[in-house]
Amino acid sequence: MPNKLNIFSTYILMFAVLLSSVSSAFAFPEEGMFTPDQIGRLSLSKKGLKIKPSDIYNPNGVGLSDAVVRLSVGCTAEFISPEGLILTNHHCGFDALVSASTPQTDYVELGYKADSRLNELPARGYSVFMTQRVEDVTAKINRGAENLTGEARAQMIKKNTEELQQQEQSKAPTGSIIRVQSLNSGFFHYLYQTMQIKDVRVVYAPPRNIGVFGGDPDNFEWTRHTGDFTFLRAYTAPDGSSSEYSPSNIPFKPKKFLTINIGGVKENDFVFVLGYPGGTTRYRESQSIDFAESTNFPFLASYLQARSEALGKVGETSEEKRIKFQSDRANLDNYRKVYQGSSVALKRNDTVAKKRAEEAKFAAWINANPQRQAKYGEILPNLTRISGEYYPTAQRDLILRTLPPTSTAVFKQVYDAVLTVQQGKTLTPAEKQQKLAEIRKIYETREPILEREVLKFFLKEIAELPANQKFAAAENLFNKFEGKERRLAEETFAESIAERENFDTPEKVIKLYDGSLKDLQKKYPNIVE
Repeated sequence: MPNKLNIFSTYILMFAVLLSSVSSAFAFPEEGMFTPDQIGRLSLSKKGLKIKPSDIYNPNGVGLSDAVVRLSVGCTAEFISPEGLILTNHHCGFDALVSASTPQTDYVELGYKADSRLNELPARGYSVFMTQRVEDVTAKINRGAENLTGEARAQMIKKNTEELQQQEQSKAPTGSIIRVQSLNSGFFHYLYQTMQIKDVRVVYAPPRNIGVFGGDPDNFEWTRHTGDFTFLRAYTAPDGSSSEYSPSNIPFKPKKFLTINIGGVKENDFVFVLGYPGGTTRYRESQSIDFAESTNFPFLASYLQARSEALGKVGETSEEKRIKFQSDRANLDNYRKVYQGSSVALKRNDTVAKKRAEEAKFAAWINANPQRQAKYGEILPNLTRISGEYYPTAQRDLILRTLPPTSTAVFKQVYDAVLTVQQGKTLTPAEKQQKLAEIRKIYETREPILEREVLKFFLKEIAELPANQKFAAAENLFNKFEGKERRLAEETFAESIAERENFDTPEKVIKLYDGSLKDLQKKYPNIVE
C-alpha cells in the first residue's frame, strides 16, 4: 500500500523509473526519482522508452501526468475513464467507507458496490488534486540568501516563498492552487500549480477479505494475490468548476485517462511509475542512514504497532468504535510495515557501508584540488561533528518528539498545568477560560484506553534508555522496581493519568492551575516532583 500522510506529510508528483529486466532476479535496476520537468533531460529512449518525454509530462499540452492525481487522504490515484472514474488502492477508500458505516452496516468489512451513479457513495472529506504545472524555482527562492546562514537564511527563504506564492496565485486560473515546496532537504524548491475537485464518490470497494487478502505479511511484498483496489469517481459543477457535493454535479471530464494493459509486462520491458510518493532521502549522509536503520525506523515501527494495538483495544469496547478506528489502524499498520521493511532492507543492502564508500570517494575528489578543498573541505567533517553531537541522545530525543502532545493529549494537559505551577505562573481569568475551552475540545474525542496504552509504551521505552539518556522524573518514580514489577508500576501510573477520576473531566484538569506546588505534590505524589 502507498503511504498515507503523517509522519512524512509532503506529497508531490514524481516520476520513478526502474531501468531493468522486470524478470531478472539477480540484476539490480538503474533507478531514480525525478520531478516531471526533469524527465526530458533523461536518456530514456536508450533504455527502451518508446514514447516522447512530452507524452508523459507536458505543461503546454496533455500528458500521462494529467491522468495521475493525489487524493486528500495522501494516496496516488489515476483517472481510467472519460467519465471521471478513478482507480486507487483498497485502503485509500477506508475513510470514506468508515464515515458511511454504522454498527449494522460496515462497508469496510462488506465492501460497497453502487448499482447506478445515483447510488455512488459520497466520500466525505475527500478531494482530488491534479497537478497542472511544475516549475523549478530554486534560483528565485534562494535569491538574497546565498551568503546567509542559520535563521537569517531561513527567514529570507520564507519571505521569498511567500512572495512568490502570492504573485503566482494572483495570476493563476480560477480554482487553481499555487504552492512552493522544498525538496531534498531544501536543496531544490519547486512551484506546483494544482486543481482541487471536492466532490468524490465511492463506486466500488471490494470486501475486506479480498482487499487485504494475505494480510499484513503480504503488504509491500512481491508477489501479492490481493484485490488491492477501490474505484472512486470525481464530480464537478455542470460548468466544470470545482464544487462541494451536489446531486446536480456531473462526472469530471479529465484531459487524459489511463488504459489498462491486460497483457501485463514482459521481460526487458521499460518500467516507470508516476505518482505522489512523498519524496526521497537517497542523498542523505551515512550517519543519517545509520540512525534510520538502527534507531529511528525500529522505534517508529514499535510505536506504530503499539498505537494500532491500543486502538484495537478501544474497538473491543463497542462495534461503533471498532468501525470508527479501523481506517486509522490500517494506516498505522501500513506505515509500520514500511519502517520495519526499510530497516531490514537498509541492513541487507549494506547501505551504510556503501554510502561511506561514496563519501570517501567524494573526500578524495575534494582533496585532489585546492580550490575544491577550500570550497567543500569542511562539509564531511562538519557532518561528522554535528552527528557526534546529536546522536548520543537520539533515542531520548525520539521519545520527546513523539510523546507530546499528539499521543496522550490529557497527559500533555496535566503536564502543562503542573509546569505552569512549578514556574510560579498564574493564569488570568481570560487565559483560564481559553484553556478550559481547549481542554473541553480535547475531551470530546479522547479515548482513555488509547492514552493508557500509549503512555505505557513510552514509559517502557524510557525505562530501556541508556544510562546517559534517562529521564530523572521517570527514574524517581520507578527506579526501585525491576522487570515485571516496573511494568506494573508503569501501568498503574498510566491508569492514574488516563482512566481514573483524577482527570476524567476538563474541570478537574483546569483546577490544577489553582493549586500551589506543595498542594499538587501532596495530592499527586506520583506525578508532581
